[in-house]
Amino acid sequence: MKKALLPLFLVLILVISGCNVNTKSDVAGESEPAENTTTTDLKPVDIELLAMSSNESDVNIIRDQLIKNGFNVKLNLQPDYGSFKAQEDAGNYDISLSGWTTVTGNPDYAVRSLFKTGGDYSKLADPEVDKLIDQAATETPEEYTETYKKLEDYLVFDKAYIAPLYISLKSQGFNKDVLNPDTIRLSKSRSQVWESIEFNDASKNTIEPLLLTQAASTLTSLDPIKGNDGSINAINTNMYVRLVNLTDDDQITSEGSLSLNHGIAAGNSDYYFVLRDDINFAKITDKKAEDSGERVGAEDVIFSLNRAKDQNSVPDHRTYSLHEHIKDAEIVTDLSSLESIKQAGSGNPIIDVLNQGLDQGITQLVSDKTQADHKSGKYQVVKVTTTEPFPQVLNYLAHQSAGIVSKKQVESINTYDVANFDVNKDIPYGDQNTVTEGSSYNNTLYASGPYILSSKNDYEAVFYKNPGYMTGTENEPKISEIKVKFIKDADNALSALRSGEIHMYYGVPETKYDLVKQDSKLQLQTLESNGVSYLLFNTKGRDVAESEDLRKAILYSINQDEILSFYNNNKFKAVSTVSPIVKTGNELVSDPAKVKQYLAKYQESK
Repeated sequence: MKKALLPLFLVLILVISGCNVNTKSDVAGESEPAENTTTTDLKPVDIELLAMSSNESDVNIIRDQLIKNGFNVKLNLQPDYGSFKAQEDAGNYDISLSGWTTVTGNPDYAVRSLFKTGGDYSKLADPEVDKLIDQAATETPEEYTETYKKLEDYLVFDKAYIAPLYISLKSQGFNKDVLNPDTIRLSKSRSQVWESIEFNDASKNTIEPLLLTQAASTLTSLDPIKGNDGSINAINTNMYVRLVNLTDDDQITSEGSLSLNHGIAAGNSDYYFVLRDDINFAKITDKKAEDSGERVGAEDVIFSLNRAKDQNSVPDHRTYSLHEHIKDAEIVTDLSSLESIKQAGSGNPIIDVLNQGLDQGITQLVSDKTQADHKSGKYQVVKVTTTEPFPQVLNYLAHQSAGIVSKKQVESINTYDVANFDVNKDIPYGDQNTVTEGSSYNNTLYASGPYILSSKNDYEAVFYKNPGYMTGTENEPKISEIKVKFIKDADNALSALRSGEIHMYYGVPETKYDLVKQDSKLQLQTLESNGVSYLLFNTKGRDVAESEDLRKAILYSINQDEILSFYNNNKFKAVSTVSPIVKTGNELVSDPAKVKQYLAKYQESK
């Protein structure tokens, strides 16, 4: 079983109920169950619900729905995620209020770590679940819809391993009097795109900082493979370029990435990328960004992908399972091979897709990154081979954990023995202490992306434009300096946006939308996210672990229409964590009659 090391952006959907017009009583009623909708002829069943106190609105609705359907609900509310996780790890719950956001835009990410045997967050060990997940991973989008439907049928309706609640909106608010709305993107999966943003007065781009915010001031790691959480996702996405990107609607693209073009060979196991030659690593000197003079090239790609897939390449590697399908990464030097290898789907030579739109087509392949010169047709091409046919590998290559680091710089910093790493004396590349103001400050970052972090303290982090990033192209960063203010509380963050202390607030809570809309200087952007909230059943030591009937009774107690009504329809129905990405046609419909039936079967079996 794979050791659970990877917190793949597991999130609890934080909800604050201050501005809703619906109340708990309006939606689900108080604790008194209605005579004709409950199981009053059955003995109430005790259920312990674990959640964070910030999820109080959801907890109240779920509790009342369960009470109406014949349960005695004990609440186990924890003040923060650390306390919640400790209670979950200790097994002190029957159901926990959980959430998952698929930040890669592909359905495999939405299920593998959560439900596959040995997955980083999986509490299941079911061969049928494993088989369906692995089958879907080898299929194209045209093929996998039916497979994911079968997975949902089995996971939710046949076995009731989870009880889905809703899909959330993704949002951001910004000051339209200060920032140019046409330059601000909101992507379904990709983190905030910094390089495109401009001030309305373009002359300010080079003289005033862009003011952003995030809640977490403690940064997990600035090494992209060692963190996958809200503290560093946006930061590392903007500090390290990747082989490919995601469009705002989750399509794979080479635009704005390290590759000029990419192609898939017949068989869906070999992936080719022709690299651009106009990106240099940035470094920090005297807290200012400067061009290191080192080009980002194929040897850095090979190094970055090999360490990304290797669990033992660094201590506390948190993203290796994202890249476990990478078998090999190599530099292609045989031009004739690109002319003989056929593209998947079309049967044309792979070189055709790699040449598309190039000012000068590929006439020579070079292994030395300093020799690449697109003007004379000299390029570097990287080939990635997967362990099995796996088209979704491209989505993982677009994730921040696949960011390209400098082979030379990382190897010069990470001189410790991984097996004997001593946290008290060994300082790894990307350690946040090296960029924190004070006696430990020693910034050794090399950034391949549009921005580099200069320094941070408890209040803000300061970033500067990479002077060697796609200079003269539309992807060159527009604003020279960015400050990310650390504001933990959502109300305070919104107040900072309204007062002008920050220019943009990423992740405005649904309950605060109206406040943003009513402010004439602000603009709200929203779209359906890949974030799903659901109830997760305990799989050990509790009756819900053994009784499918008990789990199904809880499942059919959930009324999603009531939940959506409470949130003024700013949430959407869900069936599983795949729901935002693959439309299977499934729907969970609450059914008190089924609840009574399953509770009766459960009580008869005891």
